[in-house]
Amino acid sequence: MSRRVVRQSKFRHVFGQAAKADQAYEDIRVSKVTWDSAFCAVNPKFLAIIVEAGGGGAFIVLPLAKTGRVDKNYPLVTGHTGPVLDIDWCPHNDNVIASASDDTTVMVWQIPDYTPVRNITEPVITLEGHSKRVGILSWHPTARNVLLSAGGDNVIIIWNVGTGEVLLSLDDIHPDVIHSVCWNSNGSLLATTCKDKTLRIIDPRKSQVVAERFAAHEGMRPMRAVFTRLGHIFTTGFTRMSQRELGLWDPNNFEEPVALQEMDTSNGVLLPFYDPDSSIVYLCGKGDSSIRYFEITEEPPFVHYLNTFSSKEPQRGMGFMPKRGLDVSKCEIARFYKLHERKCEPIIMTVPRKSDLFQDDLYPDTPGPEPALEADEWLSGQDAEPVLISLKEGYVPPKHRELRVTKRNILDVRPPASPRRSQSASEAPLSQQHTLETLLEEIKALRDRVQAQEERITALENMLCELVDGTD
Repeated sequence: MSRRVVRQSKFRHVFGQAAKADQAYEDIRVSKVTWDSAFCAVNPKFLAIIVEAGGGGAFIVLPLAKTGRVDKNYPLVTGHTGPVLDIDWCPHNDNVIASASDDTTVMVWQIPDYTPVRNITEPVITLEGHSKRVGILSWHPTARNVLLSAGGDNVIIIWNVGTGEVLLSLDDIHPDVIHSVCWNSNGSLLATTCKDKTLRIIDPRKSQVVAERFAAHEGMRPMRAVFTRLGHIFTTGFTRMSQRELGLWDPNNFEEPVALQEMDTSNGVLLPFYDPDSSIVYLCGKGDSSIRYFEITEEPPFVHYLNTFSSKEPQRGMGFMPKRGLDVSKCEIARFYKLHERKCEPIIMTVPRKSDLFQDDLYPDTPGPEPALEADEWLSGQDAEPVLISLKEGYVPPKHRELRVTKRNILDVRPPASPRRSQSASEAPLSQQHTLETLLEEIKALRDRVQAQEERITALENMLCELVDGTD
C-alpha cells in the first residue's frame, strides 16, 4: 500500500501578492499609539485607519476606490478627547463604525456614501459606562445593533446601540486587563484572554464562565484567541522562554491541547485573522514583515502550515476584508490592508485556478449584511446562525442605510418587561403607546434635521451671493 506523502488540500498553493503601487493609499499618518489592536478596519465600501491627531483621537475613512495619495486636508472622524485605540465596522450596516478610546468612551458613527466637506465630529451615539480606557470592540455576529466593548477597568459591556442601553455588564469575571475578546459564530459564547494568563469561555447572558484553561501559553506576554468553525479555540501566545507559540484547544477538554506549535522568537503579539469558510488562519505580528497562514482541519496534526507571505517593510497594523468584499472572479480568498508608517497597502491571497468560472468549492455561502436576530431576541435567550448569501454573482453593497437610535425614556417609571417572558395580550397597549412615542420622536427628529438643512442652504446661498457681489 503506497503512503501518501503530500497532504491533499485545495489551499496548499495559496499565495500572497501585494497590490500595485497605484492601488495603495499614500500619505496617511498612521497612529503611533502603543496598543495591540489592528488599527485598521475594512468592509466592502470603506477603509478606516486610526491616525495621528493633535488634541484628541481620530481616524480616517476612505471609500475603497479612493486609492493613491490622500490629501493632507482630507476630513477625519474626530470626537474623542483621547487617542482612538480600536475601530470596528458593523457587520449589518456598511456605513456604521464604532470607535473606542483612551477617553473611556465608545462612539458609534454614521459614515455617508459621499465624501464629507469637513471633519465628522458628531457621533450617532456616545456610549459611556467604562471607568478606564476602552481598548477592544466587537460587534455581535448575528444580532442587530449589539456591540461589545472591553476596557482597562477589566469590565466587558454589551450595548444595544439602537437605544444606548447597557444590555449586560460582565464586571466580576476578569481580575486583570483583558487582552482579547471573540464571539463564536452565532454569538452565544465569548472567548477571552486576560493578563492573569487564563483563557475563558463565557456565556455572556448568564454571566458565567463555562470553561477555562490557565496558562494555555506559559509566557507572560499577551495571548489572543479566536473561535474556529468547529467550536475549537485557536490561540497565539508565548512560551516561558518568550518564543511565539500557537495552540488549538477543545473547550470540552481543556486539559490537553489539540495542537501546540512553537514558532519563532519575536516580541510582536501575533494577531490571528480566521476565515471560517476556508478554515484558514492568518497570523500577522505587529512589527513583523510577514503573514503566516495555516489550515485547521480535523486530521492530525490539525494545524497545517501552508505558507508565508513576506515583504521588506514591517506592518504597523492590519485590516481584514470580510468575504463578501472579495473579487471571486480572481479566486481571491482573503485580502489584507497592511499599514506602513505613511501608507496602507492591499495584500491579496489567491488560489491559483485555470478556469474563469465561479469556483463554488472556494466560496461556500457566507454571512451577509442582514442580521438574524433583534437585540431583545438575543438577550431573551434566542440564538441564530448568520444569514448566508451566495457570492456567485458577486456582492453589491446595499445603498446607505441610516442607523436609528431611539433612546428609552429614562423618566418612564414602568418596570421593564422581563426579556425572557413573552408579552401577554394585556401588555399590548403599552407596546402600542411605545410605538406611538417612537414615531413622534422620529418625526420631530426629521423635522429638526430638515430645519437644520434649510438653515445650511440659506447660509450657503448668502455666501454665494457675497462671492458674486465681490467678483462684480
